[in-house]
Amino acid sequence: MISAMDESKITERGRRTRQRIVEATGEQILASGIGGTTLDQVRAATLTSKSQLFHYFPGGKAELVREVAQWEGRQLFEAQEPYIRDLRSWESWEQWRAALINYYISRGRWACPIGSLATQAAMSDPELEQIIADGLRTWRETLADGVRRMRDAGLIAPAADPLKVATVILAAIQGGLVLSQPERSAWPLEAALDSALGPLHGASLTNAVVNSMP
Repeated sequence: MISAMDESKITERGRRTRQRIVEATGEQILASGIGGTTLDQVRAATLTSKSQLFHYFPGGKAELVREVAQWEGRQLFEAQEPYIRDLRSWESWEQWRAALINYYISRGRWACPIGSLATQAAMSDPELEQIIADGLRTWRETLADGVRRMRDAGLIAPAADPLKVATVILAAIQGGLVLSQPERSAWPLEAALDSALGPLHGASLTNAVVNSMP
């Protein structure tokens, strides 16, 4: 991967070319998987030569795929901003939900790039697997922080487990996208997210009080 010092030596045109390669590779991986993506396909899609490709990614395909994973992770988090950093009310959770659905559906992405990479990473590259694992862990922990804010604000019961709720939400996103893909519709993802957020609503203090009544 190009170091910060090397990055500073790349011209603006070079940075655009490098980014174009990353984005084209990401789209190809999403469509065909890591195994179905070749450097020749990337070159054809980006109109770059072999020497250009290896100039920006001397480590070849493995390095390029790792860069794609990091870029996709940044894109995913940016799409959830600023809501994912401020999950402290029911309204903020709804805003986050809407932003996430828009990220996938408006771009015609019927699969999660991170989830897709996760299913293939262990078979191809331990370093890539670690990048994906770190990204998913950060995503889960950020959502869990939101659950903790809700708990600290007294909006949900103290017994709510932030990590478990966050894990259920992430599982629902991945599963909802799998079901949305053949439907070419957002409703399976929306339904999965609503079901995943159910335990959070179920942990509200109002429900806790009602359920405790004789």
